[in-house]
Amino acid sequence: MINALRGMKDMFSPESEKYLYFIENCSKIAKNYGFIFISTPILEETTLFKRSVGESSDIVNKEMYQFIDKGNNDVCMRPEGTAGVVRAFVQAKMDKAGEKRRFFYYGSMFRYERPQKGRLRQFHQFGVESFGYSDVREDATIILMLNEMLEFFGIDAAIKLNSLGCPECMPSYKDKLVKFLDLTNELCEDCQRRKKTNPIRVLDCKNENCQKLLKNAPLLIDNLCCGCKNEFDILQNTLRDFNVKFEINPMLVRGLDYYSKTAFEFVSDKIGSQSSIAGGGRYDRLVEFLGGKPTNGVGFAIGIERLLELFELPESKRKGFYIGALTQEAEKLSYEIAMKLRINKKAYVLNEYSFKDFKSHLKNADKMNAKYFICIGNDELKENGELIIKDLETKDKKQVTVKSFLESL
Repeated sequence: MINALRGMKDMFSPESEKYLYFIENCSKIAKNYGFIFISTPILEETTLFKRSVGESSDIVNKEMYQFIDKGNNDVCMRPEGTAGVVRAFVQAKMDKAGEKRRFFYYGSMFRYERPQKGRLRQFHQFGVESFGYSDVREDATIILMLNEMLEFFGIDAAIKLNSLGCPECMPSYKDKLVKFLDLTNELCEDCQRRKKTNPIRVLDCKNENCQKLLKNAPLLIDNLCCGCKNEFDILQNTLRDFNVKFEINPMLVRGLDYYSKTAFEFVSDKIGSQSSIAGGGRYDRLVEFLGGKPTNGVGFAIGIERLLELFELPESKRKGFYIGALTQEAEKLSYEIAMKLRINKKAYVLNEYSFKDFKSHLKNADKMNAKYFICIGNDELKENGELIIKDLETKDKKQVTVKSFLESL
């Protein structure tokens, strides 16, 4: 027997039904905010993620599904969604036209990491990306939209906020941070590497010893320039205007190198130690990093697998028809009625091809949550035969001739 690869799993109902329900309703909310759907390839050039996600990130260093294809191209399976959307934006020359665009996307991402609860090697994200809006109220809009999505599914999450500064205030802060980090040699191996490549990433370390050592580290939020501080204040006040609760987390830096200014995460205490269920922020230099004209950008991504266990599907109502034959001779008419209902009435129809007894059909119809139940036997095949249509919700019955029923279709 051939099994699915480690960290990659099949999705059956009810999980698959939850997934579709989640995508459908997040898409509706995103469209209400003026976002349109975009689809990008799963396979991209490796350079795309090295330039965007950053050489210092764990994703690039440890987790990418990277290989040389038959055309001798260095490619990888996308580990996240933002870089591909930015690449598409630049390739379509939307940056040169100065266009403002809002996109949403969903699909599979791939990271070679240790599988655990809510964290797989093939996982799914829903995300949004907004281009061309420099106003910090766009950041607030993105956060409010994400909050609305989670509230729709009844998911409680705490919002963590931080500002990562800009090219004006970041360099001097990095100098202060590096001087602080140089005072200790006890940082973990990853942090020693990050200290040389992107020191701010050290603040994101989950190692308990590193967290203790970093307790008195200088904080970026205390070193913001006037412009960044003013924008961060506007962001907070806008969220307060809409009664959205949040807390400032000065150690929040996000796991990707392309973020600047606003950074945020939504966290839940109901999924174990890996508490982040969604996050994002502003990336005003990423379009330029990928060869485009300088363009403002902000977005977020939701880890779908983590959320599926945090909500239940609404109780489904009975719908459509169940049609079954009681005899072999009635199978053809059963199938004919089912197909005419589907084609001519656009109805939801469940049709059992093989004949069964009445109780078996009724049991199947009930199990499949059908609203109307029609069984066809030899009596129904007669010239003046009648169909009994039973409403499984109200238990009402209706009798019509087969001829008139077919004519109505």
